[in-house]
Parts: sequence; structure tokens; C-alpha cells
Amino acid sequence: MALSFGAMIGWGWVVMSGFWVMSAGSVGAVIAFLVGGGIILLVGLTYAELASAMPVAGGEHVYSKRAMGSTISFICTWSILFGYVSVISFEAVALPTVLEYLFPNLNHGYLWTILDWDVHFTWVIIGIIGALLVTLINVFGVKAAAKLQLLVTSMILISGFILFFGAAKNGQLTNIQPLISNQMSGFLSVLVMVPFMFVGFDVIPQAAQEINIPFKKIGQTILISIVMAILWYVLIILAVSLGINQQAISNSELPAADAAKLLFSSNAMGNLIVVAGIGGLLTSWNAFLIGGSRAIFAMSEMGQLPKFLSDLHPRYNTPYKAILLIGALSMIAPFFGRPALLWLVNAGGLGISLAYILVTLSFLVLRYREPNMNRPFKVRYWRVVGFVAFFLSLGLARLYFPGSPAALLWPYEWSIIFIWIILGLIFSWQSNRIN
Repeated sequence: MALSFGAMIGWGWVVMSGFWVMSAGSVGAVIAFLVGGGIILLVGLTYAELASAMPVAGGEHVYSKRAMGSTISFICTWSILFGYVSVISFEAVALPTVLEYLFPNLNHGYLWTILDWDVHFTWVIIGIIGALLVTLINVFGVKAAAKLQLLVTSMILISGFILFFGAAKNGQLTNIQPLISNQMSGFLSVLVMVPFMFVGFDVIPQAAQEINIPFKKIGQTILISIVMAILWYVLIILAVSLGINQQAISNSELPAADAAKLLFSSNAMGNLIVVAGIGGLLTSWNAFLIGGSRAIFAMSEMGQLPKFLSDLHPRYNTPYKAILLIGALSMIAPFFGRPALLWLVNAGGLGISLAYILVTLSFLVLRYREPNMNRPFKVRYWRVVGFVAFFLSLGLARLYFPGSPAALLWPYEWSIIFIWIILGLIFSWQSNRIN
């Protein structure tokens, strides 16, 4: 539960909550998360059944390969892996961002400017060191990573409940105006971020082989964690909306922290939320390294990536080369400064949505092709759930393409996607040549 929920809530609520409220209004942002969360919940139902039926490392890779073969499984897993790497890279950029809030004079050693934002050496090196430390924790084994996850997730929950209490007690209803902003374009600009904010429940299927609980409970845990995340995001949006007006939000770098300061008239409470944000950053960073490395391990085991990526550490029994590869990729992001935050959220969301499309399709194919498969967690009304989840995922993915108010930006966000596609083609060609 800590692995899944901690992965979903992450750090985004501290830094992005103001953007959601400014884009769609307080109620508009809540509606976007309820709608998007509902879509994710339906997708989660298909994951819950598949994960309990096939509790082996690899998650999406295993389901899509069994249902539709190697080529589709490569596309599916490479897509979700793109989402994972985007989140991990996002955290490497977010860490210096949050520390800069606590220590305003952090930036030293000017390097260059990207979109009017100055990148400094100290800012970059903090992101790299953070990536290195979390990577090493994961090399030491899933148990060490899980203990860190449980501890930090508990800390986030406590801090969040303090913020909710402050909003309920001291919040101002006048602050939540306007309720709806920018109509449909505002709603869609928030909705398009939902897949990125909820990615994390699928880490459980990735690591299912290492989870020591009854198979049926794997599915139940996925669904409970999604519901918890929906409630979390809705309450955070409401707390920020009650605590700080939209004029102040527009001038705030970390709206959740500034809302806590105003609600409690205390700088210390704002800093507490920032510390909780660091905790959220660590939980998602940690969880996606676990999930991403297991996805790479599964692809390597099946010959779709170079064989060395499935090598296990002789002492810790972890896919350490896969972990080190993801860690190295995440160290690139800090060099692009804070503008990379929004790029990674949006670009990563497309990869996640594509994976969801293929997983829901795999769910339907396996229901028709293998009706007698042992399914410890079995979805009722599977045709309705499967087809609705499939078409809603398809609609969500459409929002990223040209013609939509929430379309990805050229060249920044599309360039990230094209680079990932090229990397996939190179890896696939290399492994096919070797194999």
C-alpha cells in the first residue's frame, strides 16, 4: 500500500496544485481529478485482475505479451517505462526546487539560461546527488526500499492531515473564487496531467513477484490505493483553494506550502509541508525505480533488451544494471532547469496513457481467449469495465495530440517523446542483433 499510494502522491501536489487551481478554478480542478481518477480506477480494475492472475515481475509486459505477442508487449512496456523515467527525472528536478524554497540563497555558479530560467551548478549537482542516493538504496534491495517507503509515506499522511485540518478550521470561502476558470480548456489542461499524477499503482504489478501477500489482495491493494490517491488530490486542491486566493497563488512557487503558512500564520507550518513534499518526492522516486527496473528486467529476460540488463547483483539479488541505467537517465534532467518540470509531466503522461490502452485491451483479449484462466481477483461486468476503460484511455491519450487545447508543446515535449522512441528502436535493434 505504501509503495503504490506513496508513488502516486509524490511531490506534484506541492508544486502543481496552484497550476491546477489557476487553470480550471477550485471546483473545476476537483472535477478534473474526479473524472480523471474515475478513468484511472476503471483501468486499475483491469490491472487488479491481471496482476492477481499473473503475479510475476514485469506487469504490463507479461500481460500484453500473453495477450498480443512480443511486438505489442515491447510498445506497451516501453511506453510505461517512459512514464516511469519521466517521473524519476521529474523528481531529480523537483529536489533542488524544494530545497531552494527552504534555502533561498542556494543557487551559485551560473551555467546557462533555458526559457528565461537560469540554471546554476549547485542546483544541478543537488539533483544529481539525490538521484545517485535513491539509486543506491534500490541497489541494496527491495526490502530496504520498502522500509524507506513506509516511513516516508506515513510522514506525508500526517503532514497532509495537518493541512486539511488547517483548511477546515481557518480557510476562507472567499478564496475559492472563481469556482470554474477557462471553461473546457482549463478543465482539459488539468485532466491531461491526471495520468502522470496517478501513475504508481502499476508499480505493484511490476514487483508482484517480490510481494508476499495472497494474490487476491494484490488486486485489492491496487484499487484501495487509487481511491486513497483520488481523495488525497481532491482534499489538497480544496485545502490550497481555501488557504490562499488565486492572486497569491499566481505569485507562489509552492502554493501548498504558502497555503499552510497562511492557514496557521506560521512559517514553520509552510516548511513542514515542504518537508512532506520532499518525502513525497522520495516515495515516488523510490517506487518508480523499483517498477522501472523490474520492467527493464522483464524485457531483458524475454530478449527484448540487451541481456546484461537482467543481471542480478551477486549479494542483493536486485537487477542492479537496470537500476543504474534508470538512475543515470534521471541525472540528465537537472541540466534543463525548472522548465523541465512541466515538460516531463505532460510528455510522460502520453506514454502512460498508451500503456493503459494496451493493458485494457490485453484484459479484454485474455477474457475472450482464456476464459478459464485462474483469476484470484475477478472483475464483475468485465465487458463493461474493459471496454469503457479502453475507450476512456483512448480519449485521454487523444488530448496530448495536435488539435486538443491540452496538446503537447513543440519542440520541447515532443522532442522528449521522439528521443525515447529512438532509444527504444536502438535497444530493440541491438538486442535482436545479439539474440
